[in-house]
Amino acid sequence: MMKLRRATSLLLPALLLLPALHFAWPTAEQVTVEAAALPDAARAPADPAPFPEEAAIEELAEAPLTLDAPQAAMVEAVPYAPPGTPSPEPEPAFTEQTVTVASGDTLLGLLTEAGVPAADAHAALAELLPLFPAHRLRPGQELLLRFDTDDETRLMALEINPGPGHTVAVERQGDGWLADEARLPEHPHLAQVDAVVTGGVFPALVNAGLPANLAYSIVRAFSHRVDFQRDLRAGDRVAVAFERMRSEDGTLLRHGRVLYAALTLSGQTQEIWRHEGPDGEVGWYDAAGRPLAGGFLRTPLNGARMSSGYGMRRHPILGYNRMHRGVDFAAPTGTPIYAASDGVVHSVRRERGYGNVIRIRHPNNVLTLYAHLSRFAPGMAAGTRVRQGQIIGRVGSTGMSTGPHLHYELHVNGQAVNPATSRLPAPPALAGRALLQYQTARTDLNRQRARLARGLTEVALAPQ
Repeated sequence: MMKLRRATSLLLPALLLLPALHFAWPTAEQVTVEAAALPDAARAPADPAPFPEEAAIEELAEAPLTLDAPQAAMVEAVPYAPPGTPSPEPEPAFTEQTVTVASGDTLLGLLTEAGVPAADAHAALAELLPLFPAHRLRPGQELLLRFDTDDETRLMALEINPGPGHTVAVERQGDGWLADEARLPEHPHLAQVDAVVTGGVFPALVNAGLPANLAYSIVRAFSHRVDFQRDLRAGDRVAVAFERMRSEDGTLLRHGRVLYAALTLSGQTQEIWRHEGPDGEVGWYDAAGRPLAGGFLRTPLNGARMSSGYGMRRHPILGYNRMHRGVDFAAPTGTPIYAASDGVVHSVRRERGYGNVIRIRHPNNVLTLYAHLSRFAPGMAAGTRVRQGQIIGRVGSTGMSTGPHLHYELHVNGQAVNPATSRLPAPPALAGRALLQYQTARTDLNRQRARLARGLTEVALAPQ
């Protein structure tokens, strides 16, 4: 009886879920008429013997229905969802907050203001800064902060976009942090600007649409052969071909390298091409493969005006005539000063007349001197190796000086010579296989530039 009751307790709930069946029971009159029409042999006995199962079924029907917990779970109703109904959206794992960088903000300060505990902020930034140094933070950039939904002060991730198509992020991983960056694939295009020089080469290029950092690189490249204070004339021109890196859909991601430049002075054009040698050394060369670097910069700073030349002059402080053994360049305090050529720092010190002064020794018994500096660049000390164009200090007015300027001297075999007119040994030109590779690349670039001359604004380049 117990087994039968348990089986019935399982079957009855299932039967209850089936659609109800509707029967039309016959009336007593219908039964009498139909029975009378049957032959005697087909009629049922007046008092049939009861089946043995009927008593058991009657007992089950009268017993109360009970379901224990496991059986009840088997028949739990599930809401019906029509085919094609989308699954419900999962609850978000994070809450997000966007912070816009304002002038004077720091990464640590922004995280602290957002409620991030100091320990979490320091730990996250320690992983982020190698990929995104603090000095790259700019007003207008946005930080995307993700917090734990159960703890609005628990930082889970931080993202920032330093530029188009470039994302840097740091994410909590267990008890630590993991930083990563992603960039969209870049496709190089060639573009060119052409400008008339009016107020200087640098402002002319920037006004024509060349980014400032690329314009500075051209000024430094030509400074080996051009004195921008004395050689420029009205009507001179400058042209620069450079890379623009775009995404697959054409979005400008960043500007790439300068590949070519031409400077026309008094009707004479000087052209230079960028070339990378097999050892990875990058330099500027003319059409014959002669390098511009390796000599000495004519002016070891940008945007300066020659205020005093080499030779005898009346000293502005002492009041009498004496030999001026260098040239002076007037420039605002703090203007960067560059090493005129590769060499080794000979001395870094303060002297009565020169003020803060640096001397650098170069090959072939050549020495350069830079005086009246406001400060020295970090790391400058006797014995330090420097490269041409490296910042060694800043313009100032220390020592016997009437205003901020650079006093620059050039010594050969211990004797001061005129930096503006002296001819020093030139570095060797490309030869052999290196020259052939350079000329092949130069010819290909000139072919692409010719397409720009026919009216195109940009030309797609082969992937690097």
